[in-house]
Amino acid sequence: MTSQTPETPQPSEPPRHGQAPYADGAAVPREPATSHTFQVDLRGLVDLLSHHLYSSPRVYLRELLQNAVDAITARRTEDSGAPARVELFCGDGALRIEDSGVGLTEADVHQLLATIGRSSKRGEGIESARSGFLGQFGIGLLACFVVADRIQVVSRSARTPWAPPVEWTAAGDGSYTVRTLPDDARAEPGTTVRLTARRGCEEWLDGTRVLSLARDVGALLPYDIRVDGVAVTELPAPWDRAYPSPAGRRVALAGHCRELFGFSPLDSIDLDVPLAGVRGVAYVLPTAVSPAQRARHRVHLRGMLLTEQAGQLLPDWAFFVRCVLDTDSLRPTASRESLYEDETLAAVREALGERIRAWLTGLAAGDPERLAAFLAVHHLGVKSLARHDREMLRTMLPWLPFETTDGQVSLEEFAQRHPVVHFTRSVEEFRQVAPIASAQGVGVVNGGYTYDCDLVEALPGVRPGTVVEELDSDTVTAHLDAVDAAEELALGGFLAAARAALDPLGCDVALRAFHPLSVPALHLDDRAARHERARAEAEAGSDDLWAGILGSLRGSAPRAKLVLNHLNPLVRRIGSLPDPALVGTAVESLYGQALLMAQRPLRPTDSALLNRAFMGLLEWATHAEHRGAGDRREQGGDGR
Repeated sequence: MTSQTPETPQPSEPPRHGQAPYADGAAVPREPATSHTFQVDLRGLVDLLSHHLYSSPRVYLRELLQNAVDAITARRTEDSGAPARVELFCGDGALRIEDSGVGLTEADVHQLLATIGRSSKRGEGIESARSGFLGQFGIGLLACFVVADRIQVVSRSARTPWAPPVEWTAAGDGSYTVRTLPDDARAEPGTTVRLTARRGCEEWLDGTRVLSLARDVGALLPYDIRVDGVAVTELPAPWDRAYPSPAGRRVALAGHCRELFGFSPLDSIDLDVPLAGVRGVAYVLPTAVSPAQRARHRVHLRGMLLTEQAGQLLPDWAFFVRCVLDTDSLRPTASRESLYEDETLAAVREALGERIRAWLTGLAAGDPERLAAFLAVHHLGVKSLARHDREMLRTMLPWLPFETTDGQVSLEEFAQRHPVVHFTRSVEEFRQVAPIASAQGVGVVNGGYTYDCDLVEALPGVRPGTVVEELDSDTVTAHLDAVDAAEELALGGFLAAARAALDPLGCDVALRAFHPLSVPALHLDDRAARHERARAEAEAGSDDLWAGILGSLRGSAPRAKLVLNHLNPLVRRIGSLPDPALVGTAVESLYGQALLMAQRPLRPTDSALLNRAFMGLLEWATHAEHRGAGDRREQGGDGR
């Protein structure tokens, strides 16, 4: 590129548009931009496809079938009576696929096969009708280089039948040749693609492997596809076939589920969204799964398998099903191995969720035995749905199981038994109070499991008149029998020693009489008390600045409480001990035992207390034994 020194314009002449001024104000004309073309390293692009865009080399066959099916679709759009067949032949480390599609001319070959990113489905006149085609990104044939080092395409156009056949041959290094062939090289319109395997990839072109892959990805395609003469397509789809009876259909779909997913379903749910062009079936898992486990579903796009791992197809609460469906409206990503998240997918997801919700409602209304069998395994999924769907909660109230002081019962049954529905927010709190509350006739629901607390709190909204209250330590204590005032006064010294022992732990002591007698002490600790204790511990371990800040957050929340059972024989014996130090050690032991019975995680201070109390009791026992032995020796000496 050369340039010449421009002639300086007169100072009175302003710079023309697009010119840059000299320092003295004169304008310098810019040279015209030179156009360049990007260079593509095909080997690097193939490596990108195989390691980053596509998840497996198996996609090569899907892309070949896609191109063949699209070619047939294009031809039958213009000639509805055109043949529709795809045949694959395997052998000698090569694969040949022949289709009766629209074919290509020499100009088409240069435009489409040799231009990366160019797709025949983007041309004028076809753009508006792309919904009938599978591929839209113009990179499908490159996927074949993942398993092949040579691709040969021989094609004859159905649109211009007088044009001679054309051959395009490409190598993995990015070079290609194009030549026209004699008319007898291919007499009928269509295309033949021949792949020669790369070293180490021969297994991907083996006949058995190709047949298995073709059946997996192309069983629902609308045209006749064969591998070495063996049929691949199986139409209509299992969910669209006619069966002699509902039971026969259920058995057939169960077999289909075992073949696809490897399990026998509890039930099957039809998924039909005509407006979105979605048809399929959802299979209910026979075992419970974690809500955090991402579901994997099979999605076909106009018959071609798009992905086996569509995780965003159903609402999060529907984690108890695995579905397979065919669609003509959802958009694939460029890799064609997942779905593009857009408004259409969101609408389909909501519609499929409605189908599953309707199935649940139908079971509740007409098949309670099947519903009970389902809920025994997947109640968590229904609870997740009922959190956001009040109508579903109302429908499932008589069926959803909850852990309560009355055992595993539904909220409807529990609310009928108890005028006030108490609940705890954690499993530990429920374990603390369940035996005691049950003995006192107080009904408590364990709200510590996933979704349970939210559903109990929503109960008044779907069951008017129901009273729901969170259970706290004061409520439990109020339901326990008070001890006679004279007896409690006589035990004043014992209670003072007990309170002094537990005060450093932020725990009060109360004396009550309750059943069962075998429980010597009950540790009551609600969330407010735990929060206040954590704040106090943080304040004690902070510098002056943070201690001041945390001190300003001090609340009036109740402290934890150890309720001693006056009816328990052990507590009575401890109450009669004359030694205050021994009383303190014994009460610390009761405190530790109450924590362990509640299965509450122990703080370091609690662990230290348990160790100290245990060692103190051992020391007292050994000293007592030593003193007793000395007394016996003295008595023996007096008798001699």
